[in-house]
Amino acid sequence: MLRKTGILMGRNRWLQIAGLIAIWWACETLVRALALPIPGGVVGMIVLLALLASGRVRMAWFSRGSSGLLDHMLLFFVPATMALLDHPELFSLTGLKVLVVICAGTLIVMVGTALVIEACFRWSARHAR
Repeated sequence: MLRKTGILMGRNRWLQIAGLIAIWWACETLVRALALPIPGGVVGMIVLLALLASGRVRMAWFSRGSSGLLDHMLLFFVPATMALLDHPELFSLTGLKVLVVICAGTLIVMVGTALVIEACFRWSARHAR
């Protein structure tokens, strides 16, 4: 039964997307029930990472669905773009301040991610010997 489920999950993009949504929904429900101060999406990513790292879930079960979502990511930002039209003050000094904060935040996240990845590579190289 599990083998058939794995084969089906590895081939069907829509089933993979449904699986990702199910994990998000379950974690969102858990966060609301426990009144945690963490977004359900973050908890969902942690749960999915734990499932992938433990080997209970294979990456192939979600790779096509996640790449399909990433291919259409621009559609998720259309509402944010339309909000700019409703707030003309974002095209003034206030908008410049927001832009600086967004750029600085993005840079901090990128540098932090690079440092963590570099540390993981060094750790795995040290333990591979």
